Amino acid sequence: MRNRLLDTLSPVRYRRFLVYVMGPYKAFGVDDANPFLEWDEDVGGEYDEEDVQALLERTRDRLREAVGVNAFLAIDAEIPLDEMDAATQTIEFARASNAVVFVAPLVGKNLGVGIEVGSVMEALDEQQRERVVFVHETGVRSAMIDGLARRWDATILTYETEDELFDRLRYFVAQVMNAEYTGDLPDLDE
Repeated sequence: MRNRLLDTLSPVRYRRFLVYVMGPYKAFGVDDANPFLEWDEDVGGEYDEEDVQALLERTRDRLREAVGVNAFLAIDAEIPLDEMDAATQTIEFARASNAVVFVAPLVGKNLGVGIEVGSVMEALDEQQRERVVFVHETGVRSAMIDGLARRWDATILTYETEDELFDRLRYFVAQVMNAEYTGDLPDLDE
């Protein structure tokens, strides 16, 4: 999967440093396939579906442009759901990536995000989980978020503004890069 992603994504300065950006969005894949997550139309939040999609795209783009890492959303991989289902894609993308970031803006219920985060964390080994960060907007509440820290000792951060979100992600990515450089985390290309 790693090589497939590297072949599909546009090159950036740190082309081999993949950052999988996830969040509560409907992804209409290559063939306008089913959504990765259910969007709860009845629950209010600060954003609507298009706002969240745009936030995730801006986050991906800023990581690519300002940091130079190969950040991507699931829809960027261009893998049809009839070839590989969404749940399997999510896990495989996470395993192939140097860093995985879950972004949870205040959109109401985040059940889908909680389920997706849990499935990814369960599928990764302890060392791979060190590459994962869950960043939620101030005000997001979820028993799953609390469970991430207890069950998997996950890195959980909060943000109030989009700039703060980007700063937190940039710092986390730098930590993972440094951990690979010093050998605390294995180089995924070896």
